[in-house]
Amino acid sequence: MKIITFNAGDDITQATRCCRAETAFATSTVKETVEGIIKTVRQNKDAAVKQYTQQFDGYYPEELSFSDTNGQWQLADTLNKDIQRAIEVAYENIWQFHTALLPQAVTLDQNGIRLTREYRPIERVGLYIPNGTAPLFSALLMLAIPAVIAGCKEIIVTTPPNKDGTINPVLLYAARRCGIRTLYKVGGAQAIAALAYGTETIPKVQKIFGPGNQYVTEAKLQVSCDPQGAAIDLPAGPSEVLIIADSDSRASFIASDLLAQAEHDAKSRAILLTTDVNLANAVAREIKLQLETLDRKAIAQQSLENSVIIVAPDLDTCVRISNDYAPEHLILNISNPQACLKDITNAGAVFIGPWSAEALGDYACGPNHVLPTQGYAKSYSGLGPESFMKAMTFQEITAQGLLTLAPCVELLAELEGLSGHKNSVTLRRTYLQETSYELA
Repeated sequence: MKIITFNAGDDITQATRCCRAETAFATSTVKETVEGIIKTVRQNKDAAVKQYTQQFDGYYPEELSFSDTNGQWQLADTLNKDIQRAIEVAYENIWQFHTALLPQAVTLDQNGIRLTREYRPIERVGLYIPNGTAPLFSALLMLAIPAVIAGCKEIIVTTPPNKDGTINPVLLYAARRCGIRTLYKVGGAQAIAALAYGTETIPKVQKIFGPGNQYVTEAKLQVSCDPQGAAIDLPAGPSEVLIIADSDSRASFIASDLLAQAEHDAKSRAILLTTDVNLANAVAREIKLQLETLDRKAIAQQSLENSVIIVAPDLDTCVRISNDYAPEHLILNISNPQACLKDITNAGAVFIGPWSAEALGDYACGPNHVLPTQGYAKSYSGLGPESFMKAMTFQEITAQGLLTLAPCVELLAELEGLSGHKNSVTLRRTYLQETSYELA
């Protein structure tokens, strides 16, 4: 990893540019390719989806829906009991945390005006589960659990099949644990198009969730801009972590967290901000040692080539750089992390102290790991049950309530030149006054 010295008085945005040197979003070529895929799927539906699945995944699915052919769903039962127990622990923790987040209705009742804001589940949602370099069963847990808690009536899951048409047993086990009984064997931009517009087999959904590569991300962005398409969870590029560390930090811990992020994807970003140049050099050495032990060494190595260590003059500068960068994951591996929490304004998820490995949050702590990247943590939040719901307001106004508000609304409507608005209130007020209507 490159080590850069950031001096007092340097432009904070300069450091951010060093951290995010290359955009993770789509090039014009990717945009055109995705546009073509979406257009073809809209026109040819299942036939197009099958063709693209063969082209990109090396398998032609005679049936897009996953059925229990040759007992494949039962393969989940053959999983090692330790794996089953581990998934159960993750499931319970995610369920417990997200249940606590379920938004509650609010009612205000005064002066003849009863106002309520309630939440309703989105009826049909689509979950995209990657299965490229690794089957992300953890993403299925993080998406399906809050969808179930929110009360979504239909949860449509798509995931790319293996080259033999099978689906990883761990993914099947996680799906079944979440109450999912139907999967669709399709990935990539074609899956997003199928979810957004529907095919003969895959139902059209109202909102699409889930991580993916630049083709998936671009497809989500394109369908979300189309009124006939579908809403999406959030714009997200490759995963990223930013660690703030000081002289009390342990280099081996920091290196392991950076590598854990780097092994996600060649375009992932792993950033270290530290006040100690000696720690920076120690972390760089540790990374070289630990890198050799990784199964996904090649991927992590590519990621590290685009990652950076920045030596800053003080912790305040580190925090300011972090807030400008707005990382998906922020780890505060410093001697007194609580002291700077109030100054953290932009981050998807914050991990506090040396024992809070980000990998714990990826799988089993409970909060959602689907988080905004590429600086979107400045304006977006990670997923929760409210992401699978929409809020509705209810306004019940009595005759007394109308008389209370009428003078205000009539004047405001007149100021905006909206005589029809004013008249709709004046007619009612006049009727009440002329008929001596009995007020409640």
